[in-house]
Amino acid sequence: MILYQLPLLILTMALVYLFIAPAEPLFFSLFFKLVPMIMILIYALQLLPRKKSRTHLLLISGLIFCIIGDATLHWFLIGLTAFLIGHLFYMAGFITQWSFSIIRLAMVFPIAGSALFIGSRLVVSLKIEGNEGLVLPVTAYIFIISLMAFSAMMTGNGWAIAGSVLFLISDAILAWNMFIAPIHSSNVFVMLPYYGGQFLIAHSLSSIVAGGNRIVW
Repeated sequence: MILYQLPLLILTMALVYLFIAPAEPLFFSLFFKLVPMIMILIYALQLLPRKKSRTHLLLISGLIFCIIGDATLHWFLIGLTAFLIGHLFYMAGFITQWSFSIIRLAMVFPIAGSALFIGSRLVVSLKIEGNEGLVLPVTAYIFIISLMAFSAMMTGNGWAIAGSVLFLISDAILAWNMFIAPIHSSNVFVMLPYYGGQFLIAHSLSSIVAGGNRIVW
């Protein structure tokens, strides 16, 4: 029964973090920020079959590194590195599920276009603000998360695709708010699609054939 209650609890705790939990001290804020992610991890673990495939393990590893990224993002480069590793695990998991389609392959164009747009604006802003040292790690991160989203597209799995798109939207809003221009209520616009994206990627574990590696639509 708890498997069906967890999504509601995750949503509730996400709303508590965004609209009720105190922003200070940092420990309290981090605690409430991480609770929905820990619950998503518990939800994902409950979806795992007795006989686990490498895809299951790769996606769980990606989720764990994203939680580490959440906990350390206030040390920006440390958090960014943890998220980057998380995306590499997600990408590796999705690559094991690729199912070729011309339509899915064509998704490389909107993903690449959005990455180039955001990336070019970020590079200009970072240079103007004198943060040239962040140009390489930020552009590397944009490249990796874009590859992650494309690899999710190529699985043909609706849950993974929707989750990766929400993740892209969340990170684009975060980057824009941090480095280009402030966005009103940015934390809400960043975290709602982020939590949603992570939940949907976790839920995609339910459509991996038990003991196998193929994600079905």
